[in-house]
Amino acid sequence: MIVPHYYEDLHMLHENVMPDRSYYVPSSTRMDDLIEHRESSDRIQMLNGSWKFRYYDSIYDLKESFYERDFQTKDFDTVPVPGMWQNYGYDSHQYTNFRYPFPVDPPYVPQDNPCGAYVCKFSYQRDAGAPKAFLEFEGVDSCFYVWLNGTYVGYSQVSHALSEFDVTPYIEEGENTLAVLVLKWCDGSYLEDQDKFRMSGIFRDVYVMKRPVQCIYDYFINTRIEEEKAFVSIRTKYLDQTVPVKASLYDAEDKKMAECVYQGDTEFVIDQPHLWNSEQPYLYTLYLETEHEVITEYVGIREIAVKDSVVYINGTPVKFRGVNRHDSDPKTGFVISVDQMKQDMELMKKHNFNAIRTSHYPNQPMFYQMCDKYGFFVIDEADNESHGPWMLCYSNDTDEERASRWNELISDNPEFDEATLDRTKKLVERDKNRPCVVIWSMGNECGYGCTFEKALAWTKQYDPGRLTHYESAYYKGRRRKYDYSNIDLYSRMYPGFEEVLDYVESKPDKPYIMCEYCHSMGNGAGDYEDYFELIETYDCICGGFVWEWCDHAVYKGESEDGKEIYYYGGDHGEELHDGNFCMDGLVYPDRTPHMGLLEYKNVHRPARVISYDLNTGILVLKNEMNYVDLRDYLYITYELNVDGDVIFSGRILAEDLPSIPARKEEEICMPVKAPEKGRVYLKVYYHLKEADAFREQGYLLGQDEIKLDNEDTRNQKSLSWQEETEKKSRELPGIQVSETSKQLIVEGSTFVYVYNKLYGTFDQLSVNGKDYLDRPMELNVWRAPTDNDMYIKTEWYKAMYDKAVSRAYVTNYTLTEKVLEIHSTMSLSAVSVQKMMNMETVWTITNSGQISVNMDVIRDMDFPELPRFGLRIFLPGQMNQVSYYGMGPEESYIDKCRASSHGRYSATVEALHEDYLKPQENGSHYDCDYVVVSGEERELRAYSDGTFSFNASMYTQEELTMKSHNYELEPCGSTVLNLDYRQNGIGSNSCGPRPQKKYRLDEETFTFTLKLMLLDKQES
Repeated sequence: MIVPHYYEDLHMLHENVMPDRSYYVPSSTRMDDLIEHRESSDRIQMLNGSWKFRYYDSIYDLKESFYERDFQTKDFDTVPVPGMWQNYGYDSHQYTNFRYPFPVDPPYVPQDNPCGAYVCKFSYQRDAGAPKAFLEFEGVDSCFYVWLNGTYVGYSQVSHALSEFDVTPYIEEGENTLAVLVLKWCDGSYLEDQDKFRMSGIFRDVYVMKRPVQCIYDYFINTRIEEEKAFVSIRTKYLDQTVPVKASLYDAEDKKMAECVYQGDTEFVIDQPHLWNSEQPYLYTLYLETEHEVITEYVGIREIAVKDSVVYINGTPVKFRGVNRHDSDPKTGFVISVDQMKQDMELMKKHNFNAIRTSHYPNQPMFYQMCDKYGFFVIDEADNESHGPWMLCYSNDTDEERASRWNELISDNPEFDEATLDRTKKLVERDKNRPCVVIWSMGNECGYGCTFEKALAWTKQYDPGRLTHYESAYYKGRRRKYDYSNIDLYSRMYPGFEEVLDYVESKPDKPYIMCEYCHSMGNGAGDYEDYFELIETYDCICGGFVWEWCDHAVYKGESEDGKEIYYYGGDHGEELHDGNFCMDGLVYPDRTPHMGLLEYKNVHRPARVISYDLNTGILVLKNEMNYVDLRDYLYITYELNVDGDVIFSGRILAEDLPSIPARKEEEICMPVKAPEKGRVYLKVYYHLKEADAFREQGYLLGQDEIKLDNEDTRNQKSLSWQEETEKKSRELPGIQVSETSKQLIVEGSTFVYVYNKLYGTFDQLSVNGKDYLDRPMELNVWRAPTDNDMYIKTEWYKAMYDKAVSRAYVTNYTLTEKVLEIHSTMSLSAVSVQKMMNMETVWTITNSGQISVNMDVIRDMDFPELPRFGLRIFLPGQMNQVSYYGMGPEESYIDKCRASSHGRYSATVEALHEDYLKPQENGSHYDCDYVVVSGEERELRAYSDGTFSFNASMYTQEELTMKSHNYELEPCGSTVLNLDYRQNGIGSNSCGPRPQKKYRLDEETFTFTLKLMLLDKQES
């Protein structure tokens, strides 16, 4: 082997690496655009680009001294750096959630450890004012050895950390040869078991930083606030010798606020300071000038405190509306550009997030500067996760046993003290000057022990001005009592509602934070509103961070029909994987929003209607922001909507709003007159008052709708249809019925309906000789399981819900001249299990052709809650136009409907399909008065005196259940119309609690009513 065996040595973490420091970008003169354009600095020489590369299946296969400057690389390939070698066809992708993808034997990793040899030739010109050269690697997975011009430079690990080497003795004027050997695994991989694809290579920027002989090496900026003054202190370390520093502080309008020359430490005092927060991200500019060098820094003045278990920032109690974000892109993997970061931040701002947790490692350093600039609170997380020991083999295989022994191998093992503290220091030292960082996270899912006790003690001693969090402290090891005194927040993942209530009602001594909640996998989550209500109700709950921002997947081109192909776990031939559990984001891999993102946005709208008095026109509005007055942030438009028609609209300009400070309520006048008839809603829309970096003026921030009472709350459209059928009935001749052993054949003047007496549904529906059923109607309780049905679907399969069929025991009918009433005593059952339910069903057919059904259902409560209950109808595929009155236009369910509002909407059947990458139930619409499905010749109307849910799809639920990827779906040729009493809630049970009881379809008895009318459009 051509390198020393550092990669399996817990006490050789780095060699010849510079001490940890804060991140900055020096230049020779003042430069103000370095956050997003650091490459424009004359003291930064980027080495990104095309590098020579060779992959080896085993470190033992690498025998050549490829790092020698005269080594011939003609047989090497050329790859982009930064990049992941799996994306270039070397090795293969693998996704695991928490299982180690190698034998668990720390510090040892597989002996045939794959590696990649990189060679880069670059030209260097020495700068007389900055003759020292530092080689910077911002991200390499997992460990690496470095040579420059044939000379060994050093070794480092910690994939998501800055590794800096002083290469002044080795770098030469003119051409230089940089060689890097990257190993796939090292002892540090035991601390990098994050829930993500396992990819390897140099994945962040590589550059040379040019510095003067003597200069600032590190600095730590702290701010504190006392009455009307702010104190900005700067503690400075130097490269070698102390040198004079000219410090100049400017406000956002470029007015000089203070200036001094100092050596060592200094402090500025600012009168009437502008404070930094996520809603008002005010930044001062600080120039630190030494001979031949300027460092441009941005200062946000803010102060963090906890009082009575409430988190305060700048003296204001805060609620974090947060999201967990991985570095992930389907084409570039972990390689994330400034533009990609900015795209994520823009979408987050547009959907009302104010905080980000960098799960589960530090992001690139400019990411935090951008959070400062655009306004996000940040939980900054160390590159430390050892989830794998949870999955060790135990004779007592219980969660309790796993929890109590999780920490034994690593987190409570003193052998890992050095590595754990190293990762913590790298996090804190690099990002300590970022005002956006309000919480340090020690890592994720490692258990708790001596390693974290030491890391937390160091963190609180070094930076007492920020809060600390570490969720795995919840899991108690059994060896001894542990010290939790340096943890500021009580942090939990995916808590059930009762657990949260138990904590907040226990007189807690720490604020409560959900570092992960609302697992937003696939069609989800369904419980944003319920958690919002908890957060709002209790001051000690400082908020939560939704899991997670984006679906993780690997782009594989397009299918024949033009769909993008994305691979997840198991699609790469890997034996060990966790399937599509990586597809759990609020946005698709290409950043197209999921429906869950729209749901979250409106749950976390900046204002909420608390009450409305129709008699007085007084509306009580609450400001849900942390800092800004609503009149400074938004204006309002509103409308009166009746059965989907806007009959009145208005606008309240920002200057006409009263002052509504953060978290306060105020009355505003919004007089409207509700008509006597119809479904009447007052809809209130919140628009951005002034454009910002990501949102145009007038951008829709959210909406409320208030149902208004009137004399007749029925939808007048469906009521008119009923009146129309009654009128036609009076004019048409009667009904004729004939009967066979299996069927009732019902004939009217224009229709023929065939009722199946064995199943209690219709085999045929025809009008003027045109068939409306491609196959017999079905009673249906199945839905293609959503990702959040992960656990309940096991019970559903056990209950045989996917195989359920109806049975009619007795069918009788009574016929008057113009009305046929069919009464069937029925059940629903499946092979190998008892009856799921009994039903007394009455179908009523009038001579106009209207069909009404009334089903009184009594369930066997030994069965689990139902996925859904209703009718499934296969209509001709040409019937592909849908209009409806209900909750839309986004898909909606009983617990996932806040992005939608009541109205009249139209779409094609194809457009109603939400194309989740792993197929599942989608596209339902809740609380509907009616739906119309039509084509050129045919039209079906479904309506009810109550409300119902529906979805219309090109795909069967069997197809959605069976297929693993959206690009594999094949349309069935029919329009599949589900008309449901309702569906079970969506929830977030793929990782969170099961849906609350009020959202489950678990009633023992219920009644399902519906009316159907078939029309020949050519006749009408």
